Amino acid sequence: MSWYLLILAGLFEIAWAIGLEYSEGFSKPLPTLATGVAIVVSMVLLARAVEDLPVGTAYAVWTGIGAVGTASLGVVLFDEPATLVRAGCIGLIVVGIVGLHLASGGH
Repeated sequence: MSWYLLILAGLFEIAWAIGLEYSEGFSKPLPTLATGVAIVVSMVLLARAVEDLPVGTAYAVWTGIGAVGTASLGVVLFDEPATLVRAGCIGLIVVGIVGLHLASGGH
């Protein structure tokens, strides 16, 4: 169950990171509110996950999910460059996330 909470926390991390762009420096009330809610939900889920998972592993996976999702959505939503090097680096993060999951026993 902790891994599911951690994945969900990572998805909410993506949401708040993308929300930062839409909030335009916290000048737009609704995107700012949504970003704040996503931050709180993400942190609560991460806190619940580390009750059963090693904090180092959980934090690395959480930030990895956030980095991969935010970088990928940056290309799709904000016209950020989609280069082969960028895709390769994102792939390396994914390999790291999977490796940490496997190294922790993958439960």
